Amino acid sequence: MKKAKLLYNPSAGESIVIDKLDDIIRIHQKHGYQLVTARLDESFRMIEALSDINDGYDHVIVAGGDGTVDLLVNEMMRAGLRIPIGILPAGTANDYSKYIGMPPDLSAACERILSSAPVPMDIGMINERYFINVASAGLFTDVSQKTDDDMKNSIGKLAYYLKGLEQLPNFRRIHVRITSKDGSYDGGMFMVLVFNGRTAGNIELAYKARGNDGKLDVILIKDEALREIFPLLIKFLRREHLEEPVGLIYFQTDELTIETTDRNLVSDIDGEKGPDFPLKIKCIPDAILVMGVNEDELAASKRAVWTAT
Repeated sequence: MKKAKLLYNPSAGESIVIDKLDDIIRIHQKHGYQLVTARLDESFRMIEALSDINDGYDHVIVAGGDGTVDLLVNEMMRAGLRIPIGILPAGTANDYSKYIGMPPDLSAACERILSSAPVPMDIGMINERYFINVASAGLFTDVSQKTDDDMKNSIGKLAYYLKGLEQLPNFRRIHVRITSKDGSYDGGMFMVLVFNGRTAGNIELAYKARGNDGKLDVILIKDEALREIFPLLIKFLRREHLEEPVGLIYFQTDELTIETTDRNLVSDIDGEKGPDFPLKIKCIPDAILVMGVNEDELAASKRAVWTAT
């Protein structure tokens, strides 16, 4: 019998993984897998959960939100582990799992994972850390890290919106300098987002992004965009804001640097606090192997599906 590891965060989302745990084990057994489980909490962290991973494991399943997946990817990269990852959307936002086309129902997602071949996917690196979906800074971008976990679990995504409203009195312009061979900017902004994925807070912003194209998608909303904010919002809803970007800067690149003199500006990585400025960000192509990917999402990249040797 093949062996797989399940890592789950019992407090993620509305703790839905607890109700589905038996189904997840049953489905793995049906597909011929022995499932070894590890419950993640403050006393049993990701590094301990991965301590027994070896060549005997076929894949790792992680049940949680973007932050939990981010922790897994960081520990795997540090340890030099390259085994396939399956992602069960059990968090509040689940931006990355939605981007790769995972069904919201955990049983259906599990079936999809076990019925597919792993696909090589890019990740981002910001200073010495890794991210799967988005690195950001500025207005609204640190909402997740400032939102209490109990509030997230009780009212879900609404908690993010309520926390975002609290930031409106602090609405201010921030000076940044962005340097890249594909695009540069030196001036004021409201926010900057660097996508490896496509969505932030379930809003599809980087709709041209492909998860294995070797590029990151950079979106910066300029401080002069205030007078353009309503036309810009309409373009966001129509997914036209990257076509003729009035009030924002958009480009794709494999590496960039972001600097600022604002000591109050913090970075955010997949909903968690990121490193201090300056930020050196780059794309790491084909860094991880992801199961259950909807290949229609990646059709433009024409990358080969990974197969075990």
